[in-house]
Amino acid sequence: MNPIKTKDKTVLRALGLGGYFGGGAEGMVDVMNGRIVRVRPMQYGWKYKQEEVRQWEIKRNGKSIKPAWKSLPGPFSLAYKKRVYSPNRIKYPLKRVDWDPDGERNPQNRGKSKYVRISWDEASKIIADEIKRVHKEYGHNAVLLQGDGHGECKTINTPHGHAGALLDNLGGFTLQVRNPDSWEGWYWGAKHVWGQGAQGIMYPAANIVKDTTENADMVLFWGCDPETTPWGFTGQFASRLCYFWSEVGIKQVYICPDLNYGAAIHADKWITFLY
Repeated sequence: MNPIKTKDKTVLRALGLGGYFGGGAEGMVDVMNGRIVRVRPMQYGWKYKQEEVRQWEIKRNGKSIKPAWKSLPGPFSLAYKKRVYSPNRIKYPLKRVDWDPDGERNPQNRGKSKYVRISWDEASKIIADEIKRVHKEYGHNAVLLQGDGHGECKTINTPHGHAGALLDNLGGFTLQVRNPDSWEGWYWGAKHVWGQGAQGIMYPAANIVKDTTENADMVLFWGCDPETTPWGFTGQFASRLCYFWSEVGIKQVYICPDLNYGAAIHADKWITFLY
């Protein structure tokens, strides 16, 4: 009896909702009849044997932690099919029916009027013309670029690069810089303590994790949640690390106004405070 066909092909993708350079943990996306069937962790054994790969290993008190033999994407990544096929997803350029870039714009109807589909060429022309109009009337710095915080990084539409490069080549812009919130809390916190760059994002290859695991007696988590916020960068590695720290006797103290998931699961002591 022939086995039931469940996919036409499998595509390897980096899966991250707020990925820094290119996405979070890698995943395997099964496709059938041109549609996503399922998203699952990447099984490294599909091509390699464990004895062929030199994996890192960190030891403490007779125990050790090393990479899992599969990726560990966060829940957002594993449920990405729902995002792709959501009925609320905007697939094409839309323009408000009573908005005329060359005439009446009717700003009082924002949020009230319906929308009509337009072509990509028309949308591109509207955007280009609006940038030129603002530059002419108000100057280059009148264009505000919100591209420094979270962003779903792809190649073309990443907010951390291409938009800024375009506007910079057009004469300049104003960059929106916000306070260190969400993942920036522990990201920038690591910078202040260690004086390093990307190593502060808990990559397993960084000596910070190795040094802390081998020598620390206590780790302080200040306003961060390692059970949720690192998904866009290193999957669920931070979660595994916190469980290992508890296993080898490294105390964990959380200082945060809310009892977040990391504090609820791993904290030896939770200290709440108000800003």
